[in-house]
Amino acid sequence: MIINGIQMKRESKSFTDALYAVLTAAGLFHGPTFMLSGLSGMAFKFSVHEKLFPFSVTAYGQWGKEHGPAIDNLGILTGHSGGRTRHDSFAVYQQAAIEDVKHSLDRGLACVYWIPEFGVIHGYDEDDRVFYVQDGSSIETRYVLYDNFGLNITPFWYCQYIGDKVDIPLRDAVLESLRLALEDWETPYKTLPDQSIASGRLAYSFLIRALQQGEFDSSGAVYILESYLTARSEITSYLQEVESVLPGLNEVHSIYAELEEMVRGQLNVALPLTNSNRALVHQQLPSLCTTLQQALELEERAMQQLRIISGRYPDRKRSIIPRWGAHTAR
Repeated sequence: MIINGIQMKRESKSFTDALYAVLTAAGLFHGPTFMLSGLSGMAFKFSVHEKLFPFSVTAYGQWGKEHGPAIDNLGILTGHSGGRTRHDSFAVYQQAAIEDVKHSLDRGLACVYWIPEFGVIHGYDEDDRVFYVQDGSSIETRYVLYDNFGLNITPFWYCQYIGDKVDIPLRDAVLESLRLALEDWETPYKTLPDQSIASGRLAYSFLIRALQQGEFDSSGAVYILESYLTARSEITSYLQEVESVLPGLNEVHSIYAELEEMVRGQLNVALPLTNSNRALVHQQLPSLCTTLQQALELEERAMQQLRIISGRYPDRKRSIIPRWGAHTAR
């Protein structure tokens, strides 16, 4: 069983790219990748490990808690399976997830899957007991045995399913995406009790400090910086597209446009393209750190404006306490 018309391409964060492939193939999203990245709030997620390890880019929090609100804001029903493969119950959850994936595929809906990074399960063969998976880096299909489902080089496994869709007014979706951005910006640690990975505003400090001290993973630094620039480019394009939806967004767009142009110019010097690869020019690190500090100040200005815009409208999701309290056990 293979779903036709799916071709994941790496353009954004891997989760965004996988989700985009799934949703567009199902006819549940229309528009460019930057609109999906913006409306879901995924473009605003920024996380950095203190040693700049490559996994920083996907370490933006507990995935279920991060991806759920992102997809909810698109008006799409979603669910997920995942956890740690060391748990004694993994084998039971693994078998249940395998059946859920096949059921989703039988309905014509592909699934987002942690490979790592995130990819798309777009088919299966019951006789050979394998899933067909795309990772977005090439047009080649990878194969995952049912018996190996969820097993990978990380201690985590994860799979996201989608369902039906309801229409959300664009203004409401844009407003919620800005509030998701503010939450990410103002939450310093998304993976507590671990404090080696910073998010939002604090992620800038971790990145600048590591570059200044010189003790960091070089390939991770390149990946973080490339992903960071891609995200800021998406934010700029997204805000340009929706700036007429809410008063004041044009100012936020101008700030991000200035930020993107400044950072892109600096990274063209600090991360030159050589033999199809980018590498840091260490002599440029002081200038790069200065530019990132200026970018932090610009983004702080943008977030201050987003708070003003958000404050003009009621926020029922965050102001109404559920009947049994905000932290009901579940």
